[in-house]
Amino acid sequence: MADDDKYSVLLPTYNERENLPVIIWLLVKYFNESGYKYEIIVIDDGSPDKTLEVAKQLQKIYGSDKIVLRPREKKLGLGTAYIHGIKHATGNFVIIMDADLSHHPKFIPEFIKKQKEGDLDLVSGTRYIGSGGVAGWDFKRKLIRYRHNVAEEFINQNIIKMGAPNVTGSFRLYKKDVLQKLVNSCISKGYVFQMEMIIRARQFGFTIGEVPITFVDRVYGESKLGGSEIVQFFKGLMYLFATT
Repeated sequence: MADDDKYSVLLPTYNERENLPVIIWLLVKYFNESGYKYEIIVIDDGSPDKTLEVAKQLQKIYGSDKIVLRPREKKLGLGTAYIHGIKHATGNFVIIMDADLSHHPKFIPEFIKKQKEGDLDLVSGTRYIGSGGVAGWDFKRKLIRYRHNVAEEFINQNIIKMGAPNVTGSFRLYKKDVLQKLVNSCISKGYVFQMEMIIRARQFGFTIGEVPITFVDRVYGESKLGGSEIVQFFKGLMYLFATT
């Protein structure tokens, strides 16, 4: 790979004012230590907790070349946040991750190393291989994870037969053009969107690598996965099964 590779991190946010300073500090730390060129694109969807104001302060600290703010007026969904972010990404690689500290930036150099070893189209973080796992989950999160496990097994057996990947994972590295094609081809929204991205990637024949990660439950703020989100997840899953 060329030495001038650049990595654009897409950070969709909604009510993450406590977590944003920490996740950005960690991202800057690990990118600076590894020497890779980067930018962090914050896509805030009109957070009422004034996440955007915090992001503006962080931009003053780290510079507008490193912290790029591309806010929207209201919450419009994960898939559209990626579409919005890609339009402003100047890197030839794009990293998508959560802003709630559940995805630790320390794994990003491992993602990059894995991608470079095989010139892979995308690399996904997974809790299911090697040293991967979870930490700090309460009963609610474990119940949600169980339901997701059932959904993933259903997809593996009936749709893509991938051999148990982390299809619901949202910590991934993509070649920018690959991500653009996948986003353009997806019809799902919300949490099912991540599943469809992997399904489409398999259909297109893109090469996929996996890196073990530890998923940590959020420290600040409330989970976005309420009862209505779980219902929408399974409705979306059934629609995805019917259309792929």
